Amino acid sequence: MMAAQNVKHALFCAIITLVISYPILGLKLEAAGIRVVLTGADASTLVAIVAAAVAVFVFQLFRDTIFKGLGRLPSFSPLANREPMSQEKRARVESIALILLLMAALTWPFFASRGSVDLATLVLIYVMLALGLNVVVGLAGLLDLGYVAFYAVGAYTFALLHQYFDFTFWQALFVGSGLAAFTGMLLGFPVLRLRGDYLAIVTLGFGEIIRILLNNWTQLTGGPNGIGGIPDPTLFGMEFGRRVKEEGNISFHEFFNIPYDSNHKIIFLYLIALVLATFTALVIRRFMKMPVGRAWEALREDEIAARSLGLNRTSIKLSAFTIGAFFAGFAGTVFASKQGFISPESFVFLESAIILAIVVLGGMGSQLGVILAAIAVTILPELAREFSEYRMLIFGAAMVTMMVWRPQGLMPVRRIPIKLKKAE
Repeated sequence: MMAAQNVKHALFCAIITLVISYPILGLKLEAAGIRVVLTGADASTLVAIVAAAVAVFVFQLFRDTIFKGLGRLPSFSPLANREPMSQEKRARVESIALILLLMAALTWPFFASRGSVDLATLVLIYVMLALGLNVVVGLAGLLDLGYVAFYAVGAYTFALLHQYFDFTFWQALFVGSGLAAFTGMLLGFPVLRLRGDYLAIVTLGFGEIIRILLNNWTQLTGGPNGIGGIPDPTLFGMEFGRRVKEEGNISFHEFFNIPYDSNHKIIFLYLIALVLATFTALVIRRFMKMPVGRAWEALREDEIAARSLGLNRTSIKLSAFTIGAFFAGFAGTVFASKQGFISPESFVFLESAIILAIVVLGGMGSQLGVILAAIAVTILPELAREFSEYRMLIFGAAMVTMMVWRPQGLMPVRRIPIKLKKAE
């Protein structure tokens, strides 16, 4: 009976592989004059699809045997059987690693290419977003699928404040973050009694509401056309362009009497993103050691037990949503300044999914793991541009592989159990 069920399951998985793979890889749209013709793929692609279905069938058929065999293999890691590191020592090692990483990040852009520094700025934006979402998902255990909405609030706040009130980057930074935090607190109220899938659906709907509102409110947000002309940050009134845009400012190269270099603006924006990402990590790290951080973890582990201990569920959830949204507003302001143009298409659901994937891959609750995952998820697609057509396929396969082989993430938070002595 068990063997028959395995064959049925393996056959079903193989058929699903064929049904999904053939329309994506086996069919192509080609232009024939003014018409578009649907054609089939070459023989090698069809053979690859069939081979993938056969591989899935074999793997699913002998899955239990394969996993048992892998479990008997000796570990090749010399640290596999070591004793768990103490909490104090682990915190000290993480602090040293973060300091070394920060020192390398400060000096690196002065020797790297312009494109590399620009990509690193995007990495730091995702680091801020992932650290903020880590508060909500990793620490408080609240599944948020609409996190990109707070990202959009921060970006559009800066763009609109500059367009209508001529705000600078520094003036709009904390205003946008504060408004995003206020939006997060408003979202927290309707979801106080929700958990699990219901919470995910509500937050997903909230993210779509924000995107559709930005897309349809054309009189204020410009709708699909977006908002352009968003200014770059200034350094004490010094602009980094060839010519000064704001009256009363002075250009950076004229003030220091040096030749104009377009890389100065890229490096300065990178350093701003680095400072803000470091500030985000330090503040959240401090919150994790405070009673509110312990309350987040208690709520994540067992909400009923947390309530029985006298913890206020309302304030805990609201604080998690508010703090997470605040740092998303941070990232949105930097993103708007970096791009110089924003539109609702920059804040689709896929962005929320990528940020959530970073948190899960890094290890929920682990700051260092989230930072490493943000670097990997952002940089690896750029290093494999020749596979850009299969980017999401590779990304999905990597997620499935991580969930099977290391579901706790790249660098999970290690919790040391406390053994109580038996009473004599």
